Amino acid sequence: MWRSAFLIILNSTDEAMSRNFLQKAKPYYIRKALRYLRHYGVKDFAVRVRERLTPDEVPYGPWFERHKASECQLQAQREESARLAAQGSVKFSIVIPVFRTPERFLRPCISSVLGQTYPNLELILANASPEDKDVCRILSEYAKRDVRVNVIELEKNEGIAGNTNAALFQAEGTYVCFMDHDDMIAPDALYETVSALERTGCRAGMIYTDEDKIRDDAAGGLEHFQPHFKPDFNLDLLRSNNYICHFLMVSRDLISECGGIDGTYEGAQDYEFILRLVDLMWGKGKQDAILHIPKVLYHWRVHEASTADNPDSKAYAYEAGRRALMQHLERRSQRGSVFLSKDHGFYRVRYEFSGTPSVSVIIPNCGQKRMLERCLSALKAHTDYENIEIIVVENNSSSREIFEYYKQIQGRDHVKVVRWKSGEDGFSFSKVCNYGVMKSSGEYLVFLNNDVEVRDGWLQEFLGVCQREETGACGAKLYYPDGKIQSAGIVVGIGKVAGSLFSGMNGSFGGYLNRASTMQDLSAVTAAFMMVKRSAFEEAGGFTQELAVAFNDVDLCLKMREKGYLIVYDPFVEATHYESASRGDEYTKEKAERFRAEEAYMKKRWAPLYEAGDPYYNPNLSLARWDYTLKK
Repeated sequence: MWRSAFLIILNSTDEAMSRNFLQKAKPYYIRKALRYLRHYGVKDFAVRVRERLTPDEVPYGPWFERHKASECQLQAQREESARLAAQGSVKFSIVIPVFRTPERFLRPCISSVLGQTYPNLELILANASPEDKDVCRILSEYAKRDVRVNVIELEKNEGIAGNTNAALFQAEGTYVCFMDHDDMIAPDALYETVSALERTGCRAGMIYTDEDKIRDDAAGGLEHFQPHFKPDFNLDLLRSNNYICHFLMVSRDLISECGGIDGTYEGAQDYEFILRLVDLMWGKGKQDAILHIPKVLYHWRVHEASTADNPDSKAYAYEAGRRALMQHLERRSQRGSVFLSKDHGFYRVRYEFSGTPSVSVIIPNCGQKRMLERCLSALKAHTDYENIEIIVVENNSSSREIFEYYKQIQGRDHVKVVRWKSGEDGFSFSKVCNYGVMKSSGEYLVFLNNDVEVRDGWLQEFLGVCQREETGACGAKLYYPDGKIQSAGIVVGIGKVAGSLFSGMNGSFGGYLNRASTMQDLSAVTAAFMMVKRSAFEEAGGFTQELAVAFNDVDLCLKMREKGYLIVYDPFVEATHYESASRGDEYTKEKAERFRAEEAYMKKRWAPLYEAGDPYYNPNLSLARWDYTLKK
């Protein structure tokens, strides 16, 4: 079986991918590959390996060396930390449960904490392996050498949760920092945290950072790889995957309210703890007090026994994570089911909708009889719902064929044709859609391009997400006719104004950290196919009329976000988009001028956002590409 899989991979990859595969085809990697092959099966395994072997546009190892703090910067931090200490600054309690940790991992872990440029800390080590003389000797050595080290000797191993709690309840710092016994933190991790707190003026209840993975290299040093560049707090991404993970820091006051780690979720105890913290903060209206520091400050060590490198070593953890998510949904009074994904550590939440709310599908159309016919046929074939109206907004058609078609469809299969006239100011997508909304009655609005073909299950999935109180809009995953991705959500700033993620990527690929296939909150989704809660649409003032063609969907989403709503990207709503088929020539002088004017409007209207950067992206990532490539 494995021979067949490797032949599939080599025969279906380009030269660069094959070379990359052969370089990594060592016994260790082959054993790892076999584990994944058994899990995914030949076909899915081959797809994932092909994606993994695609060379990075900007390799991470050299990037990390260029961007990590220099010795000069670290020395400057030490001097600045002396000033902060004189002002009675923040104190950190780093808690580490220790259990039979090999010396080659334990010493670097402890040294990375004690070597912080910000020294106001205490290190609490809960030793759950009193029989391991080497561990006891090493811990005793550090405790004698540094008064900031506190070793708690446990009588027996109580598991990660119990061992962590033993250290947690001894903590005296302003913030408690959670760390694994074989990992490392960057020397400026705590300094960067204090700086961020001062800079933002945030009284954060919870703080997290970006992270990467490390392993020993052939030269005796460390190799840094697989960076995780995270967004600011993202509720739906957290419900799909514990993206917060490391380096987690929580205020001691919040921990006192929340309680310790729950041992009944062993393996996913950190995930359950984070979800419980989020619920507590959300219930107090303090969700904004979750601070993300977009710097790689935590290094997750990889070895064969670690979860980071061998997910199957803790398969029970994924079921514990599923249970934690179900409890989280119940606390939030949200009806839904949680399913394990084939991708380790990822979940799908399928939300249930209640009742039969009215839905209005609004389709702007000009000419293009065959295209509209295909769109409506797909709606009919893939929509099993009665309380729906389909409003075709006729705008400036001239052919007899399309008007004959309107007569055929008017009043049939929930279709209503309404007519909008542009007047002297020409076509405006915003005005057409606003007119369609005015003629509609639905509690939920679906904006659908006439060049989009929907697929099964779209309406129920959309409704489940949009009925949530915090949701303003939900967008779909769109594919080109050749199966490549057209849009998997939108990031503000890509392509100067805003651009679709993963456009042109192989549709079977998951994208950076599976983002193309993961439900998450984004700043915007495309109005080529999205559902909007009518009340949120009206509260935001509908589509902005100054944006006749470009960026009106982005602007609408940003206006809803400004009102406090979430914009959700849902990859489980899929459709084919024959993009640009009905738009005609976009390169006339008049249209170019219009585009520049709309671009200028966005830059002025949303200037603070462009200056700060999209909170659902990461400032370390390039805005010149759509695939989470590193910024050079």
